[in-house]
Amino acid sequence: MSILILVLFILLIVISIPIATSMGIVSVIPGLADSTFSANPVYLLRAIISGLESVPYLAIPMFILSGTIMSKGEISKKLFDFISYFIGKKRAGLPCAVIITCLFFGALSGSATATVAAVGSMTIPILVALNYDKVFCTALVAVAGGLGVIIPPSIPMIVYATVAGESVGDMFIGGILPGILIAACLMIYTYYYCRKHGEDREKISETVDKIRSKGLGKVFMQSFWALLTPVIILGSIYGGLATPTEAAVISVFYALIVSLCVYRTMSVKDIVPVLKESVSYCLPALFILATASAFARVLALLQVPQSLGLWIGDTFGSKITVLLAINIFLLFLGMVMDTTPAIVIVAPILAPIVTALGVNGVHFGIIVVVNLAIGFVTPPIGTNLFIASSVTGVEVLAIAKKAIPFLLFFLVALMVVTFVPALSTCLL
Repeated sequence: MSILILVLFILLIVISIPIATSMGIVSVIPGLADSTFSANPVYLLRAIISGLESVPYLAIPMFILSGTIMSKGEISKKLFDFISYFIGKKRAGLPCAVIITCLFFGALSGSATATVAAVGSMTIPILVALNYDKVFCTALVAVAGGLGVIIPPSIPMIVYATVAGESVGDMFIGGILPGILIAACLMIYTYYYCRKHGEDREKISETVDKIRSKGLGKVFMQSFWALLTPVIILGSIYGGLATPTEAAVISVFYALIVSLCVYRTMSVKDIVPVLKESVSYCLPALFILATASAFARVLALLQVPQSLGLWIGDTFGSKITVLLAINIFLLFLGMVMDTTPAIVIVAPILAPIVTALGVNGVHFGIIVVVNLAIGFVTPPIGTNLFIASSVTGVEVLAIAKKAIPFLLFFLVALMVVTFVPALSTCLL
């Protein structure tokens, strides 16, 4: 029965049935086929409802709303100007400033798609005006946007921690150094690309000089409130002043106050459209979480995790080969499934397997999130590709092709994260 359920689920995905619907269908089938099976329709309905009765999950819509407000409030522009002030005139300085801006904005929004939309819509026109290749710039932002789910706070990390029983705060801390490492790898390739293809140094100097003409003090004060955001969000969590969910609510009010009263890049009439946009992002994610919770319980009742664990133990003889196999599986999964349902499905199955091999739970959570972050830029799902394409008008396949070298460096960082566990655990 368990194999049949998994095959049917894959088949439904292949024929383009929505993921949430697919999970709902396969969750019902065992109960219909066997009246003695405990997961009857009433049980599943309760599982769907209880799947969202989680305080940590409340942080997800709050961080989505916060990220939407920050995008509308042009906070990413303040960050970009501040970073460009220091490194803008260096080789590949402005493209690297975009990567660092994605790093910081990821620490504000917790969302990869919000990072791509906010940073891309503001920085890509600037880079294109400076004669950088438009497809390269679009691919750069699409890949760097993946940092939004690795640098804390991170919505996928909240989901993983809740499903796998780990601490959300520990997951956030574990993502700091891997996120910085991945950003560094992306900047190495960016430097190589700019060195190989050249840059319009005259136009770049003019642009940076305009920023520097304001003076460091003014540029710093303009970006101060944006730079203070991750300090407030993460400081309140690690200082014991707020839970991640409470910090998410704080980030909403902080972003709103800064955008309305400090930067004045939003008006009161913008609040309702921002709320509507946030709801359009939240509802699909929450619906997936609800059905994925029921699906995960059915898999547990069918003893799929135990069966898979025995198969992996018999097939792969060492921790190294197990981790390599899981990485390959997760990379493939990220190509065909969105991050949230992927985590809800695989975390309860794979976490006990790797824990039995001595892998730290937080370390494995970071491995899962980094793998699925790559899925943001790989077809056919590739959410970041579609967001970046909508921002610039560049075809998705052209962006994906240009993103391949970035992804190779991303994979190098993934291998380091996988086999150097201290990178994820040394700050805990």
